[in-house]
Order: sequence, then C-alpha cells, then structure tokens
Amino acid sequence: MINCVFLFASCETIFMNISITLPDGSVLKKQAGATPAEVAAQIGAGLARDAVAARVDDVLVDLNLPLEQDCELSIITIDTPEGLQIMRHSAAHVMACAVGRLYEGVKFGIGPAITDGFYYDFDLPEAISADDLERIEDEMARIASEEAPFAREELPTEQASELMRENGQSYKVELIEEIEERVVSFYHTAGFVDLCRGPHIPHTGKLGALKLLSVAGAYWRGDEKNAQLQRIYGTAFATEDQLQEHIRRLEEAEKRDHRKLGRELDLFSFDEEIGRGLVLWHPRGAIVREVIEDYWKKLHRKRGYEPVFTPHIASEKVYLRSGHIPKYEDMMYAPLLIDEEAYRVRPMNCPAHIKIFQTGIRSYRDLPIRYAELGTVYRYEMSGALRGLLRVRGFTQDDAHIFCTPGQIVDEVEGVLDLTEEILGVFGLNYKFYLSTRPEVSLESASDEEWQRATEALRQALEARDLPYEVDEGAGAFYAPKIDVVPFDSLGREWEQGPTIQVDLNLPKRFDVTYVGEDGKEHECIILHRAILGSLERFMGEIIEHFAGWFPVWLAPEQARILPITDDQLPYAQEALRRLEGEGVRASVDDRNETVSYKIRSGTMQKVPYLLIVGAREVERGTVSVRSHENGDEGPVEVEAFVARITEEIKTKALPAEL
Repeated sequence: MINCVFLFASCETIFMNISITLPDGSVLKKQAGATPAEVAAQIGAGLARDAVAARVDDVLVDLNLPLEQDCELSIITIDTPEGLQIMRHSAAHVMACAVGRLYEGVKFGIGPAITDGFYYDFDLPEAISADDLERIEDEMARIASEEAPFAREELPTEQASELMRENGQSYKVELIEEIEERVVSFYHTAGFVDLCRGPHIPHTGKLGALKLLSVAGAYWRGDEKNAQLQRIYGTAFATEDQLQEHIRRLEEAEKRDHRKLGRELDLFSFDEEIGRGLVLWHPRGAIVREVIEDYWKKLHRKRGYEPVFTPHIASEKVYLRSGHIPKYEDMMYAPLLIDEEAYRVRPMNCPAHIKIFQTGIRSYRDLPIRYAELGTVYRYEMSGALRGLLRVRGFTQDDAHIFCTPGQIVDEVEGVLDLTEEILGVFGLNYKFYLSTRPEVSLESASDEEWQRATEALRQALEARDLPYEVDEGAGAFYAPKIDVVPFDSLGREWEQGPTIQVDLNLPKRFDVTYVGEDGKEHECIILHRAILGSLERFMGEIIEHFAGWFPVWLAPEQARILPITDDQLPYAQEALRRLEGEGVRASVDDRNETVSYKIRSGTMQKVPYLLIVGAREVERGTVSVRSHENGDEGPVEVEAFVARITEEIKTKALPAEL
C-alpha cells in the first residue's frame, strides 16, 4: 500500500499539470511539456491547420516549444500580420536553402522579413539574374513539398562561431561575435542551417503562396566600404488569391514609377557629370514644382508666415554650436576652406532662422513669429540608397520655424495641423497621425518636465482638433517629441516620410534663444520645427505616382492642347489658344503635319488632361471637340464654355473623380 502511494506521488511529479490561459480568458489544464501545437489541435482542427507560431507570455515562440509552467498562450495564424511575418521569414530561409542547393560556394548574409515580403543577401562567385529566379522558385517548391521541419538548436557563442567558421560562413561569424548573449540559436531546415532567433513555421509545407521578384546589389550591412552582395527579393501571402492581388498592385506601381514617368513626361533627369542624387528639373517638371511652390507661398502668407531666405553655406562654427556636427557629421559634406575658415554646405535651415530671430530683442507681444523658407539643403546619402526623387543628396525643404511662448504651443500646433490637412487635402491624400514620444537615447540637457510638457502640448493639440492618432512610443527625435503625419497614396501605400511637427528642446538652449516676458525678464523661447511637404523632391516623386502622371488640371504642366485636323484650321486653333492663354491656361497648338489620330495618341502619352480637336465643322460652329482624360470623347463644346469650365477647375483645384 505504501509503495502504491509513493508511485502515485511520483507520477504526479512527473506528469505535473500546468494552467494555460487563452486569449478569451478560459484556462486549459495540460501536462507540463505540452506544446502550443497540441493546444491548437485541442481547440480545433482549423486552428491547428492555420497555426504557424505562438505567443507565450508575450514572447513569440515555435509551435513545438514545450510549455513547462503556467502561462498565457495565444496561437498565431498565417492570416495575421505576425503570422505573415513569421511565414515570410521562413520563406527567406527556404530561399537561402534553395540557393545553397543550386550554387556552389555560397556565403550567406542576412534574410529578414520586410513589409509585404522578404529578402536574402548572398555572396556568390557568379551573378544571379532575373532569369534565374524561376529556377530558384522551383527548388523552393521542392523543399516545401518535403515538409522539412524547422528545428531549433542552441549553442554557446564560441562553439557557434567555430561551426560557422568551419562552414566558411564569414558573415555569420561576424554577426555572432557581436552578440552579447553567451548562447545563440540556429535553425536547421532541409540540410540548411542558419543563425536566427526565430520563431519559424513548423515545417516547410506551411509556406503560403510565394513569388521571387527581383535581384539587386546590396552592400554588406549597408556600408559602401564592405563587400557588395546579391540580394533576392520575394513576397509571400497566405493564399494564392492574396498573392495575385499583390502582384497586380506591384504591376500597377511599376506603371506609376516616378522614374519611368519622369523620363516619359520629360519632367526631370539625373546626370553623372552633375553628380549622383542631384536633380535636373526640365521645363515641364519645373512648371509643376513652381505651381506647388506658388500655392504653398500664398497659403503661408495667408496663415501669418513671413518668408525668409538664407545662405546655402555657413561657417562650421554654427553647426558645432547647434550640435549638428557632433551628432550628424556622417550625413554632412566635408568642409570648404574659405579665407582659412571652415564652411559647410547646409544640412538644415534652423540655425539661420534662429539668427534672423536674434537680430532684435523680442517681446512676448511679438510672438508668435513664424518664418518660412523653401530652403535647399544637402545631405550625404550612400549611392546604393539613392532612388529617383525619393532619396537624393540635394533637396528643398518647405521648412518653417515658429518662435512662441510655452502658453502658445497648443494653439500654434493646432494651426500647423489645420494647415497640414488643407495642403494634403488639395492633393487628394489620405493620412494618419502618430504622436512620437521620447526615445530611449534622448537629449539630456532637457528636463523630464520639459519633455513631458512638450509631449502633452502635442497631445492636447491633436485632441483639441479631434484627430485620431496612435502613440509611437520612443519614436521621437533625440531632441524633441513630435507629431508625424503619414500620408498614403491612391494605391494605399504609406509614404516613407510625411509632415512633421516638433517641439525643439535643444536649439533654444544652445543658442540662448529668448524673449522678454510680461515680467520684464528674459525667458527661453519655444521653437517649433515643422515641414508639411517635407522634401519637395520626394513630394514630387510621390504625387507623380499618386496621380500616375495624370496630374489634376491645376497642376498639369500643359493643361490643354488644341489639335487642328488640317492646316486650314490653324488660324482658328491659334485664336482659341490666345483665348485660353488670356485666362492663364497653360495650352498649346499641335501644328505638326501629322494625322489627328497621331496627335491624339501623342497628347495622351504626354498625359495632357484636355485635347481639343478642331476641324471644319468646329470652325463653322465656334466649338472645340473635347477629349478629356477623365471622360474620354465628350463631343463639341463652345469655346467660351470650355474656357469657363477649365478655369473653374483650375481655380477650385479640382481633383480627378477616381481619387
């Protein structure tokens, strides 16, 4: 009897039950050592089928991890953002495995999941081309059919480093030697082993629908001084339908690529002799930019901003005082020696605006003061990062600095938010707001109270305007909390950068920026940084893609083109042109000795919003036959009626109906 009791007690120890709390609050009792996969199977076959990983006490883990103690558990399925990311990361491993099978002497870099896909970097003795992607895809399909498990292994760092060194994986050795932990993890998949934190899908058969997209060069760790690797990009989705929809969007995005449209529409170019990342604006592109700038200037004057102009170079002393050289020198260009004094091309406009403010004693009665400048700045970007207008080395910021008292912050930020919504709205852009708070590494000269006061002022402004926002913890600048506005275009793509409003806690102290208060004493001035368009170059690139090159009439470099069918109609066409130009319409006459169908095709290719065809009948009736981008062939319209119509569209800045 005693032996039986002892045996029962031993079994209780070995088969100890643990409590697993599920997202709905229910609790499952399982034996210690049970896995998330077993829990998913107990809950339901559908959940088990779609499961790719699990979250245990807020930590993502593999489905086969033994659960040894009470915990909170949620199952991650492939149709969730987290599940897709895990599956895509696993797809990167499978791609690396396929490349390793197909090519000799591969050295593996890194292979993360990214937005909508994944990539992996390879050091190969031979070049991979786009033609090779199908072969790699086929090998990936074979690996998927093997349902090879993703098996985790942990090794001491020294042993892990030696393993990678023996395998000739020098890039992995470099990564391991920078890891502070004493133990690192690897994943084995179909004969391929990779340094990785995980988690991963249970086996390769759980891969969704995937496609390899392109090959590009990439410097190891993004440094031009390092070896250039070959990067293969791919995408993966839970279902084939989702993949095909994504490919359709990619094809549409390719048609809208601003670099392609920039060439086709003769808007801008780059030239190696001028320098990489420096934009040459052609007449047609310059017109679009000028229209945007004119709109911006008029709106800012109306809103109480004062225009300023500041130099493109400045003494290095001002950037040492501002802290830009100690903090950002790697993005600044080397000094110019002028009269034995070091100068820099400006990376930003703030110090010059401060110097204008400090040319006089400012009273609280003078504030707020708002300075605005379309100021061109120059920042170093690695050549591999340059991307058309979206990433350049010389760009024009729609910069403004507001000098105000602490009590004016909320009202001034509200004003900027209102201005932001007005400007983005005129381009038909949707957007969302983020309150970006103090980062982990931040300006130490500002007190906790100052950080809190600035952050709360931004929050109050958002809430006073009843604007929905998300808090992006720790995403503020090192010197300022900020509001980030993220626009997204007609394809639903978020822009890389958008409007920003920052409460600067750095420069007022460094430059001793003060005003005289009601008490007759000097007080530290508040400086608000703000940009709405941001970089005009980037903004232009993004709206070219947003509109697919079909600018709304008010923005179009050529708003109407008159197409006479024969030379007999040229005098009438010229008279119609004078009438349009007299109302400020940007128009032309296509008087080439070509057929009207050729002229229509040419005007359509150049994305002219209105083509006005005139033949003998139109001359007789005093009309033009209107062909518009939005409505196609509209038939005859009296010249005066068309002039009234197009001028109204320009005046109201009408947008295409599809937006």
